[in-house]
Parts: sequence; structure tokens; C-alpha cells
Amino acid sequence: MNGFFKWFKSSTKMKRWIFLILVGVFFLLFAISNILVIKELDFNKVGKIVISFIIGFISIVIGIIYIQKRTLELLIENTDARKRVDVKSLIFNKKVYNQGPKIVVLGGGTGLNNILKGLKYYTDNITAIVTVSDYGENSSDSRRILATLPLEDVKESIISLASDEEAMRGIIELKFESGRLQALSFGDIFLFAMNEYAKDFTKSIEKTKDILNMTGKVLPVTLEEIKICAELEDGTVIENKSEIPDIVNSKTSKISRVFINPYNCKPAPGVIESIMEADAIVIAPGSLYTNIIPNLLVKGVTKAIKESKAFKIYVSNLMTEPGQTYNYSLSDHINAINNHTGGNVIDYCIYDTGEIVPEYVRKYNMQGYELIEQDIQKVKNQGIKLMQRNISCIQGDYIRHDSNAVAQAIIELVCDDLKFKDRQNDLKYMLLNDRLKSSKKHNKRIQKNKIKQSKKRPQGKSKFFSKYQDRIESIKESDIKLKEKEKLNKIQEKLRKKPGLEKEAKRTSTNKSLKQKEVQVPNKIDKLDDNERKKIIDTINKLRR
Repeated sequence: MNGFFKWFKSSTKMKRWIFLILVGVFFLLFAISNILVIKELDFNKVGKIVISFIIGFISIVIGIIYIQKRTLELLIENTDARKRVDVKSLIFNKKVYNQGPKIVVLGGGTGLNNILKGLKYYTDNITAIVTVSDYGENSSDSRRILATLPLEDVKESIISLASDEEAMRGIIELKFESGRLQALSFGDIFLFAMNEYAKDFTKSIEKTKDILNMTGKVLPVTLEEIKICAELEDGTVIENKSEIPDIVNSKTSKISRVFINPYNCKPAPGVIESIMEADAIVIAPGSLYTNIIPNLLVKGVTKAIKESKAFKIYVSNLMTEPGQTYNYSLSDHINAINNHTGGNVIDYCIYDTGEIVPEYVRKYNMQGYELIEQDIQKVKNQGIKLMQRNISCIQGDYIRHDSNAVAQAIIELVCDDLKFKDRQNDLKYMLLNDRLKSSKKHNKRIQKNKIKQSKKRPQGKSKFFSKYQDRIESIKESDIKLKEKEKLNKIQEKLRKKPGLEKEAKRTSTNKSLKQKEVQVPNKIDKLDDNERKKIIDTINKLRR
């Protein structure tokens, strides 16, 4: 009985069609009753009967059709994990995604994973090609014990392509704290076991897709041990990836080029094939010199991209990165990619509108990040087509790429190409176009709900406060950090000018106000380098004694 009443819930959207059928029955009965009781026919009476009959018949037919359609949609919604937007037709089942466009995404880090999260709602045919470049650097106990490849980016991409990201992250990142498996990570154990079982790393990743119910697959760009090295404009060569930002900052010299060692390493099996078969190739946002360009330097990858008939799309970063791309504009990012590949690897560039809340940008500015200057004309002069979209969003305290907005822009390109080729009746076009429209409607509903929520301000709060509460809090937080930094600079300056400050502090240790002032310093020294931080901490510890 409970199952029967569930059909009448508002979420099922059944009552409207049942009501339409009842309206149709009413009009039919009205027409039939008029026929039975009418004594003489005239034009007006016949017209009323015919109109009532037509309305009733059409209402019943439409009601029955939509009840059946909605019943099947509910069945799909309950059996398909991907229900981010409302299902609008029967075509959105597992078969639909398998027939979706083949999209290859190259990169590493958060930018790559955000794009994967959006694309998995449009197609199953996703291949993430990620950087594997942490050889020789500090590795986890789990990696050292199992002697596995540096697969952090691979694991993050697996999580992003999972149907349940939260549950997948929990199991992949699980670390055993006791017993014989102590210090081991389940993710490393699983990938190690799959490699042993399949006797081939690429095949093990393929099987992982089915076992973990992933959308698409993840491939390391190469299985060989590589190091990412950088040469600066002053001739300095850095042979350790993790040292690049620090040395660039200390020498105040820009990166001239990056290279991988060995330079002729082979791509992993399946990488070149995936690129050649792709409908769209996406160069994901991320660290330009350590996540993006190294993928393109692996032997055969750039050549395959140039020879592929797919769209070549570059999704621009939102912010510059200290130690790598300080003061870089949009054209500078693209020039760096072209200089390392010989050009012709980007057809389209998706870049942000720049409509980011200023206070969040200010937080990034304090850490050395800047919004990327969008020198559009310089990019156009290189023959690259530009797509400006609102692809940024705020996640917690971070500025991130909006997964769905980027995915929509990429799928729009695919749909426009199919339309240009007069393939509007192609199943792939209909699937993608319908999905795109549904997603856009879903986004509009979310925006409307946000506007409604913003209008519902707490009692006693002004309209201005409700509208700008987040920005006010952000300004306060930024001002506090700025004041703390200024105080630290003053303390640091005193330490430099007065070597005998320690003895003076001991003589005045009874002064509570001075002592309390100095005790607050440890919470404010996170912006200083290691030597200065150590010096201040030692001084404070002596004061406390």
C-alpha cells in the first residue's frame, strides 16, 4: 500500500497527468450526455459536442502517454546513479553514455579533476592522461614499502570519475593504523594488487574501471621513471620538480623552459590510441610547467595531438602561480605551451569572465597569486578561437573551476560541430543536446533558489548586511591577516637591528604586557621563511622561560 501512495508524491510528477486524464473523461462524458439528451440538432449544439469530445479525447491520450513516459523515467532515475539533472527522455540510460563523445583530458592536479567531475555526466568515453613525475622525491611509507609508481594524480582522477566520490575517496585514502598493514594505504594496495593480477599496468587500470564502477579510465602518461627539470633565464638548471618554485622565487628569474629526463621516454600503452580516436582533446588547467607541459613532452604525445582530427581545447587557469607563472597573461600561458610543442596543439581556448568576488582575489594576492590578464587580441592573432564563460566558482575558501560550466562549454563545441555537419538527427547529437539543455535548466533553477535564499534575511539584519555578509566577513579576515603581517614585519625588523634584544627581554620579563605581546607571535609567523621563523621561535621560547 505504501508503494501505491508513493506514486502520488510531488517528486514523481504524476498527479498532473492523472488530473489531465480526469479532465478528459469529464469532457467526454459531457459530450456523450449532450448527445443522449439533445432533442434537436443545430450548428451551435453540434459544435459544443464536437469540441468537448476533441478536448476530452486529446486530454486522455496526452495524460496516458506522459504517465507511461514518466513511469519509465522514474525507473531510469532509480537504476542510474547519474541523476544530477532531471531525466527528460528514455535515452538517458547506460547505453547513452557509452555512445557519448570520446574526450581525452591531459594534465594533473585539481584543475584536471574538476573537469573530469563535470564531463562524466555527459559521456562514459573519458580518458584522463595524468602526469607521473614524483620520482626521487619524498614518498609515503606506503609507496616505499610496496615499491609502486607515484600515483597520487592517478588516484585523485579515479576518485573524480567515481559515481560516489565521497565513498571512493574514503576507501582510496584509507590508511591502516595497526597490524601488519600499518602505514599502508588501501589505494596503493589495490593498484598494486591489480597490477599483479593483470601483469600489465594499463590493463589493470582498465579492469579497475569496471570493478570500481568508474566513468571512463585513467592512464599515466608514461610508465618510465621521469624527472621534471627546469632551466631559468639566467641559465640555472633545476633537476627536482619540488624545488622549482623556491629557486625561481629566490633568484627572481623566470622559467625559460622545462624538460623531462630521460627526454625520450615512451608513452604508456593506450595513450596514443586514445588521443588519435578522440572527438575532443582537452588540455586541463593546472601548474603550467609541472603538470601541463610535461605531458606534452613525452615522446609521440604532441605528434598524436597534432595529427588527431579532434578539437584541441585549452582551459585557461584562473590565477597565476608564484614560482612558475608570476605576472603571466593568457597569451603567455599559450605561448609557453606552443614554445614547448611547436604550436598547433590548441584550436580553442575557454577562459573565465573574471567575475570573481574581489575579496577572495585579495586573499590570493596576499599569497602571491594574481588574476590572469586576458590579453584577448594577442591570443586571437595566434589563430585561436576564444570562448568566454563564467567558469569560476568559490569552494570553501578556494577559487576553483566550475566543473559543470567547463563541461558544458566543451560539449557545446561537440554539438555545434555535429550541427555544422548537418547531423541533427544523429543519436549522439540528440543525446548531448538534450542533456545540455537539461543541465542549463538545472543551473538556472539553482541560481533562482540562491536569489530567493538571499532575499530571506534573518530578522534584525539589514538588506545590505544579508547581501554582502560573505564579502564583509572576507574583508575583515583579510584585514586581520594584513595587520598580523605588519606586526610580524616590525618584530622581525627589531630582531635584525638589535642583536642584544634577548638580554633586554630577560631584564624586562616581569613586564606582562610585553610578554603577552611576544607570546602571540608563533601564530603569526607562517609567512616567513624557515631561518627567520626558527630565529623568532627561539627568541620567544627564551622569553617564556
